[in-house]
Amino acid sequence: MVGLISAVRKGSLAEAAGIKAGEKLCSVCGAQVKDIIELSFYTSDYEVDLEIEAANGERRQVHIEKYPDEDLGLEFDSAVFDRVATCYNNCVFCFVDQMIPGMRPGLYVRDDDFRLSFLYGNFITLTNMKDEDFDRIIRTHLTPLYVSVHATDPAVRCEMMHNRFAGQLMERLERLFAAGIQVHTQIVCCPGYNDGEILAKSFHDLYSNYPNVLTMAVVPVGITKHREHLPQLATFTKEQAAALIDQVTPWQERCRKETGGTFIYLGDEFYLLAERELPPAEWYDGFPQLENGIGLTRNFLLEWEEALKEMHGFKGAAPVVIPVGESAYRVLSPLLEKLNKKYGTQHRFVAVPNSFFGGKVNVTGLLTGGDILEHVQGETIALPEVVLNSDKLFLDDMSLAEFKKRYAGKVELAKGAKELLHLLLER
Repeated sequence: MVGLISAVRKGSLAEAAGIKAGEKLCSVCGAQVKDIIELSFYTSDYEVDLEIEAANGERRQVHIEKYPDEDLGLEFDSAVFDRVATCYNNCVFCFVDQMIPGMRPGLYVRDDDFRLSFLYGNFITLTNMKDEDFDRIIRTHLTPLYVSVHATDPAVRCEMMHNRFAGQLMERLERLFAAGIQVHTQIVCCPGYNDGEILAKSFHDLYSNYPNVLTMAVVPVGITKHREHLPQLATFTKEQAAALIDQVTPWQERCRKETGGTFIYLGDEFYLLAERELPPAEWYDGFPQLENGIGLTRNFLLEWEEALKEMHGFKGAAPVVIPVGESAYRVLSPLLEKLNKKYGTQHRFVAVPNSFFGGKVNVTGLLTGGDILEHVQGETIALPEVVLNSDKLFLDDMSLAEFKKRYAGKVELAKGAKELLHLLLER
């Protein structure tokens, strides 16, 4: 149980102590630490003793004097030093089960680790946790957590997750609530399973626990073409998406009237599929579940509008093409039509079909390098950064470097609307 040091920040206490990237942290003050959460606890003192293992395997003791809140300056290849807790459910909608075989191992990891939930907002089910895990959450007050609910009805949750303990959700949540732990929640909505009356029950059960339950997100099930030997699942039709919006909107209005916040949010895909207007920005309450895809489109539109206001004196740049998922294309295209008309430019969005995953997968974040190359070539391209992971890899394992070699034109990256606009306009 060691932590692999990936970087040592320049000018930090760790650098001054001679610690280098590539070395390993073995213990802190004589104790083995499981993750960066424990590391923070054990290093919150005036003096810290670290056991460091060099690249050649030799170990040494490093003594550091510091202020209690002073950071050591160490970065690790993983936030968890022991084994990441994995999911033993067999959910009918699991996206990992729908991955094409033969990809990098990380794409098949079904993590269900409360530490990653606290640190990065990963959703956990609470079904793969021991009493000692709950005790640690409560003892160290790890809040908020992010919980995959799917259904508060015990029988339905058990059926969807194929886990006989999944029905204990509310009891486990109440244990956390009693200790002051708050949660953000999500429901992967599957027609015929947890929509309709079941969704209504989930809403009322969760909302009755506000503000212990901070938010509730409802996202549509994602279906790829790789579902051999998996349960039959239907995706939402345009009519079903519209009906869900009509069902949830009165709940949102009630929540806003009673609490000042929307509480329950729908994934962008519902509005795009139903061809309904997205809620206004204020209905997203600061976008607390943006990483879960809630409000991504509205947030982009908001950033675009705000960035344009600041770009006085800019002129049009050479043509740029931006690949996007088919679901977002209809909403985003008018932005460029208006921009092109004003500045005399020829920028365009390109709706890229997702051949890699197939099925009904049509969001930008799941586009692959291969699919983009197939539909765009030769022009300056602005890649939405969301198509790459932290290692600059597409979901089909193509690296950004390889993409640039295979792409005939210039390749740029854009993290959001502001960065994109600075590629489309110039001084």
